[in-house]
Formats: sequence, structure tokens, C-alpha cells
Amino acid sequence: MKLAMIGFGQAGGKVVDKFIEYDQRTGSEIVRAAVAVNTAKADLMGLEHIPQNQRVLIGQSRVKGHGVGADNELGAEIAEEDIGEIQGAIDGIPVHEVDAFLVVAGLGGGTGSGGSPVLAKHLKRIYTEPVYGLGILPGSDEGGIYTLNAARSFQTLVNEVDNLLVFDNDAWRKTGESVQSGYDEINDEIVRRFGILFGAGEVREGQEVAESVVDSSEIINTLSGGGVSTVGYASETVERKQNSGGLLSKLTGNDESIEDQLDSANTTNRITSLVRKAALGRLTLPCEIDGTERALLVMAGPSAYLNRKGIERGRKWLEEQTGSMEVRGGDYPVNDSDFVASAILLSGVTNVPRIKELQQVAIEAQDNISEIREESEANLQNLVEDDEDELESLF
Repeated sequence: MKLAMIGFGQAGGKVVDKFIEYDQRTGSEIVRAAVAVNTAKADLMGLEHIPQNQRVLIGQSRVKGHGVGADNELGAEIAEEDIGEIQGAIDGIPVHEVDAFLVVAGLGGGTGSGGSPVLAKHLKRIYTEPVYGLGILPGSDEGGIYTLNAARSFQTLVNEVDNLLVFDNDAWRKTGESVQSGYDEINDEIVRRFGILFGAGEVREGQEVAESVVDSSEIINTLSGGGVSTVGYASETVERKQNSGGLLSKLTGNDESIEDQLDSANTTNRITSLVRKAALGRLTLPCEIDGTERALLVMAGPSAYLNRKGIERGRKWLEEQTGSMEVRGGDYPVNDSDFVASAILLSGVTNVPRIKELQQVAIEAQDNISEIREESEANLQNLVEDDEDELESLF
């Protein structure tokens, strides 16, 4: 799947930068074009892979390149005012070669949190290609203002994109971990999961063609209908076989040896086990998978360790667990890989305790901020009134 990625704010820019590095390392060619947008000049300068001419500094007249300080209302205002500058960078994207736009942003800060819904709305008004969001939720230990920002941004962004893919930092941060190493690991996890998902179906020169192709239309159909999506992932290291012809071809014909049959059974069992681990393990956004509207299963790895029977069995298991009649599945041969991986896209999830919790904490934070503000104004008034009768005002 060919994507035009736009990283909005610090977290969004870093994730898109990491996607380009992943593309270069794996040859996936997912990122057809990339743009980074920010109000902080230092954040744009810290990127390594996004071209200089595709880095857009907005809000210079208002914040002088120093960022918006977690004020997402200001972030939204600046995005509205400078949408022309952002569009100038997007004009350089060969949209006819792109399957979809992906707007990536951290939802807890100010620039990405406020600006990403503005940009998504703008893109949907102009282009016919789908516009997806990849929103990153802050950890619960990051403070009330970030939780409030995330809750407001989430409920705005989900209504402006064709589908909102969510990654919850709270489910992935390890205790005792430094902030920098924590975010580096999280960004690696985001790129690993979405890289396999969006990379499926792209055939490069010299690469084996999948038996059950998952192309961009399968991903688009799974994400259609809007709502919130989460991605599961599980992998297992395998010992490389000399014969890389693939078990799929061995399953046809009647002259299978006992060894071939055992290989086939092992492969099928491995695939179904990985599907279960991916769906029931740590999702990018933890949730109950029953009630999922649509799902997509991608099995990646050397073709010798993939077979149609295992993928079909995994797909049927997913149907039973989610209750969805729209579960697609296929393989993504990566013959130079030393592991087999299962990536599962669950689209239209509704049973998400983390979102309910986020909204509740945000409401409390909003009430607290209002109370503190009113109290501060009253205290200041009292402080000034004590001396008001005795001192004359300057003007």
C-alpha cells in the first residue's frame, strides 16, 4: 500500500521519520511521500530521513518557532491560519501514485493534537483518496493536561478521518524506563506492526508473489466504515530450510511424503497459534475484540513457513472471536526473513475501556482547571483589593 504520510507535531514527525528508515531497511516502499509539520523549529531539525524541503514550520508569526506549549486550541488555530503553507508541501506529493493519506500525531501535546484534525478535514475536502489517522495516546502518568488534550483531540479527529488507528503509550511504557528509550521502543513497535500491515501486497522485483494476496483494496475495505482500529502482532523465529519452494505448492498433488505432511501440519499449527497470540496479546489499543466490525489477517515470513490452510483456519477463528462476517486474510512472503509474523487489523472496535477512562479523567481535569482558574482570579482580586483604597492606579 502506497501512503502519503504527514507527521504533525513532535511525535508524528518522529514516527514518520522512523517509517522512512524502515522502508529503506526492508525495501517495503510503503512511504510514497512524507511531510513533517511543526510549530517548533528544533523538532523539525531533529528529524533524519524526511527531506528538508518537506519539513514545514507553521505559526512563526505567533510562536516564533518555539512550539505551542501543549495548548492544542492554539495548535488548531495555527493549523487553520497556515493551512496554505502545509498544502504547499502536499502539492509536491504525486497523489496519483498514492492509495491513501496517513496523518500521524501524538494526541497529548499541542501541535499534533490540535492541528491533525484540521489537516484531516482539509485533505478530505480536497482529495478523493481515503484519509486515515494514526493517533498516539499519552501515558496516564504524563499529566492531566495531556489527558485532556488527548480526549478532546481523539473525539474530534475520529470524526474527521476515514478511520482512526490508535496506539496507546500507556499499554507499552515499562516501569523504570527512561523517557527517551521508552519512546524509541514505542516508535519501533508502531512501525513494525503497521509496516507489515501496509507492506502486504507490494510485490518487489525478485520477490515471491503471495498465494492469497492482501492488496491495498483489502486494507481500504477493512478500514471503510470509519471508527477506531487497533493492531495485534505476534512473531516467532524459525530455522531456515534449504528448500524455499514453499509448502503451498506441496499441498497440491497426492505424492506427499510423511515428512511433507508433518511439515504441513506444523506450519498450520504455527500459523493458527500466532493468529491467537496476535489477537489476544497486546494490541496497539487494548480492547475486547468481540463486536469488531471488520478484520484483516496478514501472515508474513518465508514462504516455506506459510500455507493457505493455516491462514484459512486462523481467519475462521477470528470470525468466531470477533463475531464479524468481514474477516479478510492473506500471506506476505518475505523470504529473507528469519521469523514468521502475524499482524491483525481490527477495525470498528467499540469495547475500549481505555477510551472511556481517558474521557472520564479528562472531564475531571477540565473541571479542576476551571476551578483553579476561578480560584486564582479570585485570589488575585483579593490581593489587589487590600491595597486599592490606599494606592492610586498608574493609569
